[in-house]
Amino acid sequence: MSTYVYGIAPADRKLPDDIEGIGDPPLPVRTVRGGDLVALCSDARIDAEAQRRDLLAHQHVVIEAGKDGPVLPLRFGRISPDDATVAAVLEEHHDVYLERLKTLAGKDEFNLKVHHDEEAVLHAVLADDPGLTARHAAGPTADGGDHAEGPAFDELLARAVAERRKSDVALVERTLAPYAAAVVRGPGATGHLADLSFLVERDRQDAFLEAVRALHQEHEHLREQVMGPLPPYSFVEAG
Repeated sequence: MSTYVYGIAPADRKLPDDIEGIGDPPLPVRTVRGGDLVALCSDARIDAEAQRRDLLAHQHVVIEAGKDGPVLPLRFGRISPDDATVAAVLEEHHDVYLERLKTLAGKDEFNLKVHHDEEAVLHAVLADDPGLTARHAAGPTADGGDHAEGPAFDELLARAVAERRKSDVALVERTLAPYAAAVVRGPGATGHLADLSFLVERDRQDAFLEAVRALHQEHEHLREQVMGPLPPYSFVEAG
C-alpha cells in the first residue's frame, strides 16, 4: 500500500502514543527513518468524499508532532509509493531538511489577509488629494460633464485607489516585517489586498499581533484577518 506523509522531524522525535491520522476509521501514524530524520507517515487511504475530515486529521498530526520541536509540515495529500521511497528521499535531501528544521525551530507561521474597506479607502484617498476633493465637491456640470478638463472624476478616483492599493501593500509588509524572521507573499486572490505569511518567533508573537492591531487603528481603511499560530507550511522550502 502507498505511504501518506504528514511531515519530517528529527529522528529522536517521540510521537504521542495515541496519535491518529487520515482515514475512517483513523489510521495509526508511524515513523519512517532516513539518517537523523524521520517522516511521519501512515498508510494512504484517502476517501475522496471526506477531504475535510482528512485535512483536519493531517493538521492534527503535524501540530501534535510539533509540540516537542520543529516539524517540516508537508502539504495535505502528499503520497509516496512506499516506505522505502520515503526513506530514500530523506537520505537524498538529508542535510537540506536538517537545516530547515534548525531554521524553523521555535517559530510559527501567521497568515495575514488584508483588504480595503471600500467606503473608508475612498475617504482616505480624497483626504490625501485636495484637488480630487475639490472636483468631488464641485460635482458635475448642468450637462453632465466635468467642471475641469481632463479625465473624468471616476477615472481619476479609480487611478488614485489603485495607487493606494500598491502603497498599502508596501505599508503592511514594511510595518510587520521587523517582527518576523521571514515573510512570504501568497498568490493573489480576488478580494484581497495582500496575502502574506510571516514566520514569527514564539517570544515575539504577542508583539506581532499587537502590531497588526496598531496597523488597523492607525489606518482604519485597512481590514486584517490573522490566522495563527500555524505550522510553518509556507517556509518549508529555503528562500
